[in-house]
Amino acid sequence: MADEALLDVKDLAVSFFTPVGEVKAVGGISYSLNYGEVMGIVGESGSGKSVEAYSVLGILEAPGRVVAGSVRFEGRDLLGLPRKDMEQIRGNRMSMIFQNPMDSLNPVYTIGNQLVGVLREHNRSISREEARGKALQMLKLVGITNPERRLRQYPHELSGGMRQRVMIAMALICEPQLLIADEPTTALDVTIQAQIIDLMKDIQKRTGMAIIFITHNMAVIAEICDTVAVMYGGRVVEQGTVEDIFYHPTHPYTQGLLRSMPRLDEEKAGRLVPIEGTPINMLDPNPGCPFAPRCERCMKICVKANPEKISVERGEDQKGFSAGGHRVACWLQTSADALQGGAA
Repeated sequence: MADEALLDVKDLAVSFFTPVGEVKAVGGISYSLNYGEVMGIVGESGSGKSVEAYSVLGILEAPGRVVAGSVRFEGRDLLGLPRKDMEQIRGNRMSMIFQNPMDSLNPVYTIGNQLVGVLREHNRSISREEARGKALQMLKLVGITNPERRLRQYPHELSGGMRQRVMIAMALICEPQLLIADEPTTALDVTIQAQIIDLMKDIQKRTGMAIIFITHNMAVIAEICDTVAVMYGGRVVEQGTVEDIFYHPTHPYTQGLLRSMPRLDEEKAGRLVPIEGTPINMLDPNPGCPFAPRCERCMKICVKANPEKISVERGEDQKGFSAGGHRVACWLQTSADALQGGAA
């Protein structure tokens, strides 16, 4: 594994400039992704998960615009690259699986034409016959039955799960170092969801690629990810290993997410507790912690100033700091000197 991170996002801020004002969709997030690592980005709808991913890939559409920060991939600053260079990286070195395959697959071209087209777009030296052979190989890799026939079919002739497998094959056909999966199982039934998750875990082990898995489903995060970044209101409020987040959650929002999902590791199932309140207004966010208006433990300082992320120290029985870099942005974790405002 290389010493340098595969992807390094630093202080990334993204806004949408609309007729009614500036929507601050992403408010200065930072994280690093190592080669071969699977990182989950979790949060409710509107937290900025997809906007952040589109910004990394350079596919953010107007009126959205990156207003600050940097995105470095394999040591190169993506935000400063010319369009042609970015197009060579996108699809070739990094790919994306979108939530709804019917919105991503062209309905008037066969599956074979689309797979071959993607491969030849990024590898002009490959012949059509060689590209077709690679497409056939990829369909077999993602577990599609009768792949020869599927190459001749159109997207509407396939089931939802089959179309999602085709999207995975299309994303992997150029053998990228990074795959971004934007809620790839949301539109599928539970049985097919499990199959797609197992498929992605298997392919990741075979290829060693890094994955950013975007979802609102904490159970999926536990199943496939090594590390987790929890987003709320356009900011990363907590990040760490899967063990950190699931067994030592520190931010009230993370704790709320876990309370709202069923647990199978407890003898007696408790009542699911929803997170009260409504999501933050991104047109007019408060200057403090974005979760403050919904937080049961909110203090005066929480609504006045946004906390910086700090390392989380565990109790003595858990041997100090997490080796995975468990960090949280919460005033409850800072020193008592910072909390002069007292409870709200």
